[in-house]
Amino acid sequence: MESAIAELVEFVVWLDHRVVELMLAVRSPLLTEVMTSVTGLGSATAALVFLGICYLAGWTDELRVATLALALAAVVVGTMMWTIQRSFPPDPVCFVSGAQPVTSSLPSGHTAAATIYAMTARRSSVLPVGAVGVLAVAIAVSRIYLGTHYFSDTLVGALIGVGAFALAVSIQDRLDIGAAITRYRNRQ
Repeated sequence: MESAIAELVEFVVWLDHRVVELMLAVRSPLLTEVMTSVTGLGSATAALVFLGICYLAGWTDELRVATLALALAAVVVGTMMWTIQRSFPPDPVCFVSGAQPVTSSLPSGHTAAATIYAMTARRSSVLPVGAVGVLAVAIAVSRIYLGTHYFSDTLVGALIGVGAFALAVSIQDRLDIGAAITRYRNRQ
C-alpha cells in the first residue's frame, strides 16, 4: 500500500512539473493579460459580487446554498493552506521580486470558489450552466498559467468546491433554512 501511495505522489509531482513547463512555454504578454483578468473572477471580491447578484435578482435558493458552500470552502482552504504550506511553482507571474506571498499553493481557493459557482449554476433553473462552467475551468487554468498553483492544487480546489457545495445542499435540505428565516422574520 505504501509503495502505491509513493508511486501516486511521484506521478502527481511529475505531472505538476510537466504542466508548469507547458505553461511557461506558452506564456505571452497578451495571454498573461487575459489570464490575470480571468483569475480575478475567482477572488473573494468576485464571490461577494456573485452573492450580491443572486440577492438582487431574488435567487434565494442559489444565494443560500452558494453562501454556505463558499463559507465552508473558505474554512477548508484556509486550514489546508495554513497547515500544509506548499511552496508555489517556479516563475510565478504575479509576485514581484522579493515579495513574500501571503498564502501557500495548496489548495486553490479561486478554483474552489469557481467550482461552487458552476455547481450553483448546475442546480439552478436561471443561471447558465455552460457559460459558468467554462468560466470555472478558465479560472482554474489561469491559476496554473500565472504560477500561483500546480495542477494538483487546482484539482484539490475543485474537489473542495464540489464537497462544500454538496454539504451546503445537504445542510439546507435538512435544516430547511428558508423556513427558519421566515419564522425569524415573522417573530419581529
